[in-house]
Amino acid sequence: MSLPAGLPSDLDPPRLLAVAADLLDAAEPRFVEGIGAPSAVDKGGNDFATEIDLELERMLSQRLSDATGIGVHGEEFGGPDPTTGTVWVVDPVDGTYNYSAGLPLAGMLLALLHDGQPVLGLTWLPLLDRRYAAVVDGPVTCNGETLPRLRHTALNDTVIAVGAFNLDSRGRFPGRWRVDVLGEASRRVSRLRLLGSTGIDMALTAAGNLGGAVCFGHHPWDNAPGAALVQAAGGVVTDLTGAPWTASSTSMLAASPGVHSELLEIIAGVGDPEDFR
Repeated sequence: MSLPAGLPSDLDPPRLLAVAADLLDAAEPRFVEGIGAPSAVDKGGNDFATEIDLELERMLSQRLSDATGIGVHGEEFGGPDPTTGTVWVVDPVDGTYNYSAGLPLAGMLLALLHDGQPVLGLTWLPLLDRRYAAVVDGPVTCNGETLPRLRHTALNDTVIAVGAFNLDSRGRFPGRWRVDVLGEASRRVSRLRLLGSTGIDMALTAAGNLGGAVCFGHHPWDNAPGAALVQAAGGVVTDLTGAPWTASSTSMLAASPGVHSELLEIIAGVGDPEDFR
């Protein structure tokens, strides 16, 4: 995968990746210390944020802006439009339900976008002792070690992660449509997994531990870091219709070559989500 067209010539993605990694390293102790933090802000729709979310986002946003001169859009406090210009996006605690429950399946996500296209991504999983980073033209590293590129894989030889869903949900992708997608996928895949963290789903896909991941959500702070990692690893990243992923996309499908096309075929075969309302 190549860098986005029109990227400013004075931007130095490897240097920015190193700066971002240092800042996430500095935030790690507070992240680890805060596991089990209760809800502090009710965000509606059965969602919440902890005080650690707020604290880490303030800290990372300020330090990123000071160190790079680039604006930051965070999950909790917003910021510059992530679809225009060069912008950092940050999710200080991805997998908040897991984190609050004391489960180690949570992490810190950070990505740089240019006109909505991923430039680089980082997924820090301190509770699992794994730190993934990449510029989109590769390679992907985990704890500083270069990972092999993804190979062409068949769906029936892999494990697939899927995003959260509620049978009664009425959003862009109704619950009953999601259930049908998962049901059809279950006929062909070795195993399905629901890990509760988009960042973990995508990082493990980039690393080749998972064959792919289906994300029904649209937030760029959730999806951009993983999009960068999977692209850098040689995987395929689109929305659920097969269109190239951008920060404006309403969903994300990331997978190794081969698995992606099989999953896309399954999703298309289920039909139009509007027919399930």
